[in-house]
Amino acid sequence: MTSQIWGGRFSGGPSDIMEAINASIDFDQRLAKQDIRGSRAHCAMLVAQGILSKDDGEAIMDGLLKIEKEIGDGSFTFKRALEDIHMNIEGRLADLIGEPAGRLHTARSRNDQVATDFRLWVRAAIDTIDDQLKGLQKVLIDKAEAHADTIMPGFTHLQAAQPVTFGHHLLAYVEMIGRDRGRFADARTRLNENPLGAGALAGTSFPLDRDRTSKDLDFDRPMANSLDAVSDRDFALEFLAASSILSVHLSRLAEELVIWASAQFGFVAFTDEFSTGSSMMPQKRNPDAAELLRGKVGRVIGAMNGLLIVVKGLPLTYSKDMQEDKEPVFAVFDTLELCVAAATGMISDIGVNKATMQDAAGAGYTTATDLADWLVREKNVAFRESHHIAGQVVKLAEDKDCDLEDLSVSDLSSVDERLTADALQVVSVEASVNSRTSYGGTAPENVRAQVSAARERFLTGGNL
Repeated sequence: MTSQIWGGRFSGGPSDIMEAINASIDFDQRLAKQDIRGSRAHCAMLVAQGILSKDDGEAIMDGLLKIEKEIGDGSFTFKRALEDIHMNIEGRLADLIGEPAGRLHTARSRNDQVATDFRLWVRAAIDTIDDQLKGLQKVLIDKAEAHADTIMPGFTHLQAAQPVTFGHHLLAYVEMIGRDRGRFADARTRLNENPLGAGALAGTSFPLDRDRTSKDLDFDRPMANSLDAVSDRDFALEFLAASSILSVHLSRLAEELVIWASAQFGFVAFTDEFSTGSSMMPQKRNPDAAELLRGKVGRVIGAMNGLLIVVKGLPLTYSKDMQEDKEPVFAVFDTLELCVAAATGMISDIGVNKATMQDAAGAGYTTATDLADWLVREKNVAFRESHHIAGQVVKLAEDKDCDLEDLSVSDLSSVDERLTADALQVVSVEASVNSRTSYGGTAPENVRAQVSAARERFLTGGNL
């Protein structure tokens, strides 16, 4: 049986194995909406340029509309023998309108067609993810505002370091996600060029109006080089790179939730909505949603690495290897949609144990730096010396098995006579966080200002 796709060059059809390895319709049918949109723009341009008759153009447009409805209502039959979404739609168009269907492919190749479809799809995916990330930022900002005064330990090396506020901690993730949104926005800007009209690789002899199709498809401009237009997959790699960094941020947030929810920390508590039990241990409440969020990062980074490896050795222009570009992008988008939704739900739903957090904030002598700073500020002691003195005070408190604020004035003066009763006023966790008023610091008044600024930047102002 002669292939209807490849035409007169081939006298026989593909083997079953060749058909199975070659077909992409099982996954690229997700491009149906974009393929139809691109075909409409191409058809309208061909008619406007006098390359296609008005009657043929109208027949094609009517047929594409019927196909779109069939796909929408589930009555369209996707055929593996037709390889991909482009030929499935063209084949159905031929069934509906006959000979004019074959004219739609004038001055177009599947190479520039798929590049156009894929860019349109990734662009829409970025818009969807951005909306989701904006929602995640909102719940983080709202939770930060509610906990602007909630004191917790800040960590370095996962050791208690200095007191911070929970609101301040949450706002750190707002900033991370803001950068994620910026990366996706940058990727969107770079991908928003139109490959349609590049043909198979060399352009076409037909008098196309590529500016028209670019405008119709909301691209900023046509791609300037036909070779690059059909072979470039930077946009897919950028999408996966931005997705990988986002997934790392979500994983870090998930890791903290897992730690904080443990009995040993007890900072937060999951409700039934985002936790599960144990089949054996009746007391368990497992943070499975957070753990799965943490685990999904492997899929995303793996997808990026996979596509980098596919593309790295390809000569210009199109090679069939590039058919492997879509599945990882589709899979990552599906994963991120679920992960961002889970993160948003967990942050919105989680309970906060304020008293436990505050008690932990003072453990480990986390206000020792405040004592060193007091010596610098009030007694003009060089910081290296004040650091040493504060360390001696910590050693004394350890020996006496008490907190810094439980030391007496005589205890302090035994270490250094410049330490007076006033020094004890700075070593409480409340005094510590209230003093951190530098720009970007953790003081509650700062957090409230940062909440207001974050709402303007990320939720209403649109300045990422």
